[in-house]
Amino acid sequence: MANIYYDADANLELLSDKKIAIVGYGSQGHAHALNLNDGRAAMPSHPYEVAVGLRKGSQSWAAAEEAGLTVLPVEEAAAWADIIMILTPDTAQPALYREAVAPNLKAGDTLMFAHGFNIRYHQIVPPPDVDVSMIAPKAPGHRVRELYQEGVGTPALLAVHQDASGQAKERALAYAKGIGCTRAGVIETTFSEETETDLFGEQAVLCGGVSELIKAGFETLVEAGYQPEIAYFECLHELKLIVDLVQQGGLSYMRFSVSDTAEHGDYTGGRRIITEETRAEMRRMLAAVQDGSYASSWILENQAGRPFFNTMRQREKEHLIEKVGRELRAMMPWLNPK
Repeated sequence: MANIYYDADANLELLSDKKIAIVGYGSQGHAHALNLNDGRAAMPSHPYEVAVGLRKGSQSWAAAEEAGLTVLPVEEAAAWADIIMILTPDTAQPALYREAVAPNLKAGDTLMFAHGFNIRYHQIVPPPDVDVSMIAPKAPGHRVRELYQEGVGTPALLAVHQDASGQAKERALAYAKGIGCTRAGVIETTFSEETETDLFGEQAVLCGGVSELIKAGFETLVEAGYQPEIAYFECLHELKLIVDLVQQGGLSYMRFSVSDTAEHGDYTGGRRIITEETRAEMRRMLAAVQDGSYASSWILENQAGRPFFNTMRQREKEHLIEKVGRELRAMMPWLNPK
């Protein structure tokens, strides 16, 4: 069984008098910075300090200052801080680390991440005299912030890559408590496990698998002469209803909640779509994540200016399901359509 930690297992006093720099003020960055800043009130005698590190000219600079946060250039934030949490996009982290963070690291500092990609694939190699750990909330940043403000928290993952101080795990747990994650539970893992399962899940299920399944179902119905609007509702819109049921109570609760006909369709149709050939391809995808070949291809793609990525992004925006979806979502303002 996994090790899971809660508020009682985390000592916020390990952050006393520490200087914490949150590098980046995007989805996760704003949530971590604001939650930590709010949490200083729980330590009236020796509170930690929080600052946001941004590149000069960043569009997020004004927003962070308006939220009441101290903002510094990344290199100054890194030199000032004892704990540095890097929350910029994965592809931007290596250059940012080399240029602004690494020259300002001090022995005994803590370097933190919310995803293990750059440590796992050696794009960032910290010096041996700093702690390297990860706290990865399992929700988008806006939800991390909302749940914290509601007095509850977001589950998170904890990993330690390098324990120079002998307290890397305990300090990471203190940080997790500071952003509210120990309220919900923090599961211990490794950088490799977090990274490999995350990349596999994105490709095979959450993004790649679901996107292609939705489009394939939609296209099958439209090619057979059914109205695109009806195909949209059946193959995309109603998916949220099913996913919500699965999230609430697992697959069994979903099957309990839908009609017997839908449940029968689950049993008869699922394995016709997810065949042994599909499962074999999933294993090949996982192998590419494990041996680093997927990471290498993504790194090279970025170095080349993202030709494949940009072409696919534009092509997918022009798919019929996107056009139909925009029109139908405009009829449903309660969805807060984007």
